[in-house]
Amino acid sequence: MRTVIQRVSRASVSINKQKRSEIGSGILVLLGIEESDDQTDIDWLSGKIVQLRIFNDSNEVMNLSVLDTNGSIMVISQFTLHARTKKGNRPSYIRAAHPDIAIPLYNKFVERLSCLLGKDVATGEFGAMMQVELVNDGPVTIIIDSKEKE
Repeated sequence: MRTVIQRVSRASVSINKQKRSEIGSGILVLLGIEESDDQTDIDWLSGKIVQLRIFNDSNEVMNLSVLDTNGSIMVISQFTLHARTKKGNRPSYIRAAHPDIAIPLYNKFVERLSCLLGKDVATGEFGAMMQVELVNDGPVTIIIDSKEKE
């Protein structure tokens, strides 16, 4: 699983010009799932995300997690995170998981994050054309790949 994590002051996702969900201060997670991902990736990555210390403490030092700040999380599926651009100019997405594998993993990932966060996690809709709006706070943007955990 590959993620782009952005600390946001707010974020929302719309589908067909209808707002699907929104959050205030927290984390926007763009999630790419590949064929070899499994529950181990879900557990490691979700634990890492909720404990990631990217929010400022009273001394303006990034020392607090989304749990510490009672922040929110939004997860958006994004198969393009597994784009390969080595050859030519058209990205290849052969490493991205097909929907029959990706959708159950995506749902399990959202459920695990929700459990760890102690509240619902906002989402888009898997496979839909979405418009994501965000205000990146900082800006703070971090890339985490579960295949690079060791």
